[in-house]
Amino acid sequence: MTDNIHPIFDSILNRTNKELLLNQKGVVVWLTGLSGSGKSTIAKGVEQRLYDNQIITKLLDGDNLRTGLNSNLGFTENDREENIRRVAEVAKLFVETGIVTLCSFVSPTFAIRQNARAIIGESDFLEVYVKASFENCTKRDVKGLYKKALAGEIKNFTGLDAPFDEPKQPAVLLNTNIQTIEESIDTLYNSIIKHIKPNAVI
Repeated sequence: MTDNIHPIFDSILNRTNKELLLNQKGVVVWLTGLSGSGKSTIAKGVEQRLYDNQIITKLLDGDNLRTGLNSNLGFTENDREENIRRVAEVAKLFVETGIVTLCSFVSPTFAIRQNARAIIGESDFLEVYVKASFENCTKRDVKGLYKKALAGEIKNFTGLDAPFDEPKQPAVLLNTNIQTIEESIDTLYNSIIKHIKPNAVI
């Protein structure tokens, strides 16, 4: 089957051409954390801030991709791994076009996140840990998932009967136990700008 595949990577416009056109560097901003920690809210807020400052972005969100690209996947360990593998490959395509790509996914284990990092590339992977305790996420429960999980209606729920490995040295730590959403957005926005526009005055 591979005999019929003929990649054209060496003959298409490269990343440098596109970053020069956009006047920005591409990066994948990978937000990980428990469901309800604030990942999607922060990602949306940061995307709006970047847009307001003429930065081209793409937001990839777990729930959105599970209604389309990954609609055939469940929440077993293998399906979670495949979900993140596909997301990482898509994110890589965007970053190679010079786009700031925001990925909001629970991505609960070290192994899953390391696989994403390996696909995307170390220099393009900005790991962001949106930290919130299980107890606080349970209180927020904006999607009603914790109530169902605690009632036994959802199996393999991260933080309850499926593991969540806290990142040991994330590039950015956003502790929503004590930070407001606006404070978290400010912190992440500034970190992204430093990465994509090193000479920018913040």
